[in-house]
Amino acid sequence: MNIRNTLLAGAAVLALAAGSAQAKELTFAFQGDANSMDPYNLNETFTLGFMANIYEGLIRRGPNLEIEPALAESWEIVEPTRWRFHLRKGVKFHGGEDFTADDVLFSADRVRGDGSDLKTRLAGVTEIIKVDDHTVDFVTEAANPILHFEWATWGIMSKTWAEKNGAVSAQSATGDQENFATRNANGTGPFKLMSREADVQTVAVANPNWWDNANKEHNLTKVTLKPIGSDATRVAALLSGQVDMAYPIPVQDMNRVDSNSGTSMLVGPELRTIFLGMDQHRDELLYSNIKGKNPFKDIKVREAMYRAIDVEAIKKKVMRGLSEPSALMVAPGINGSDPAFKRLELDVDLAKKLLADAGYPDGFEVGMDCPNDRYVNDEAICQAVVSMLAKIGVKVNLLAQPKALYFKKVLAPSLDTSFYLLGWTPGSFDSWNPLFNLHGCYDADSGNGKFNLGRYCNPEVDALTAKVLSETDAVKRNAMIRDAWVHTTRDIAYIPLHQQALAWGARDGVNVKQRADNQFAWRHVTVD
Repeated sequence: MNIRNTLLAGAAVLALAAGSAQAKELTFAFQGDANSMDPYNLNETFTLGFMANIYEGLIRRGPNLEIEPALAESWEIVEPTRWRFHLRKGVKFHGGEDFTADDVLFSADRVRGDGSDLKTRLAGVTEIIKVDDHTVDFVTEAANPILHFEWATWGIMSKTWAEKNGAVSAQSATGDQENFATRNANGTGPFKLMSREADVQTVAVANPNWWDNANKEHNLTKVTLKPIGSDATRVAALLSGQVDMAYPIPVQDMNRVDSNSGTSMLVGPELRTIFLGMDQHRDELLYSNIKGKNPFKDIKVREAMYRAIDVEAIKKKVMRGLSEPSALMVAPGINGSDPAFKRLELDVDLAKKLLADAGYPDGFEVGMDCPNDRYVNDEAICQAVVSMLAKIGVKVNLLAQPKALYFKKVLAPSLDTSFYLLGWTPGSFDSWNPLFNLHGCYDADSGNGKFNLGRYCNPEVDALTAKVLSETDAVKRNAMIRDAWVHTTRDIAYIPLHQQALAWGARDGVNVKQRADNQFAWRHVTVD
């Protein structure tokens, strides 16, 4: 299956029976839980997508990922560095509080404050000005053509509610401290939180006072999330009718779901790139038998690792054909993706020579961090990488953990990792996002390189990334993006693996619109 050809071709609709006008309940299973009910806790697709059903941004994304007005009815560029957003009037939070400009200003402070994992949502914004109760200006350092592209996952919070309940600061994903927003929520969205049992089930009910109810598509009264980490158990729950929808469905079980009476598969392309990262910063790796130096600082070692990994074998044996090997850290469909870039060829003999030339003729040992409930076959991919690297003498000691433990470890301020697997979907669907977040020389104040866990750093890439953010000429901008990718691929900043395919299963009578960013928007669901 070539998932490139259908990327963003349109909303894939699983319409196994016509939706009923009668309201219904939906129970769905995912391989993990939302990390927290605090909408700024973790910059991770499932948590962001789950919370986007409860909290709303100034904009939202439609089924084809098109930008739609949400809490902002409209916006305009009044000066090259000043955007004006006209807020929707008459909107109320689930708790009854009126939505005003004060909530936007408060949410802007909170999302950029301590504990937030979403600080880059306002990258380059120097000032936020309340014009009146329903008008807000955002002032930027320089012209910014994509200022609002990531705001669908910046949920606006009630200032009154947060202050009343001691939730002024975000709950950090890497700490153990909770606040009221960890297990409670108060958004403006189409659904409101009813109950929260972490890792057991979370229940939301339809918001009868949602501002867009007149145009709503869904007919749901209640939605229940049941996290089921075991692939076999999750598939069995769908086949037996315990859940109405489940994802991801392991590639090896897709035919079983499709051939089962009463269930069907929905398969489509995803914009996420799965990749490997390496600590290129420390003078000595945290988890290695090499003392006094860091093998990953040597580009010959990074190239050896790259050339030892057989992505076609991973595609065939681990992903059962449902992945597309990638030469870049962005998928086709992301602005700036370029098919002219090619992967380094698989060459085990050359990889061994490169290691020897770097001073490691017998290889070395290194620890690897991997989630086991976050991406499609994530642990199996890591196990395959372990086996492939062993062929060139690199012994990898794999630590695979549930995503809550994995993210707490690798995102810790100490960056507690030497070698890791991660996936990334640019929230802006533009190359600036991964260039800034994953490739930027780390700077705590600006957020540059916030998710650059290996601390790769090339000042030329940073300079290009800054220009990309402010360039309004699309041709010039894309040329800058290409130049940046030339640098990062030449440096082997990361080892890109593939874009995985979406694999959702649902029972007959469930109508689901599948988005290429793998966010499950309940407002587009109807059930019989």
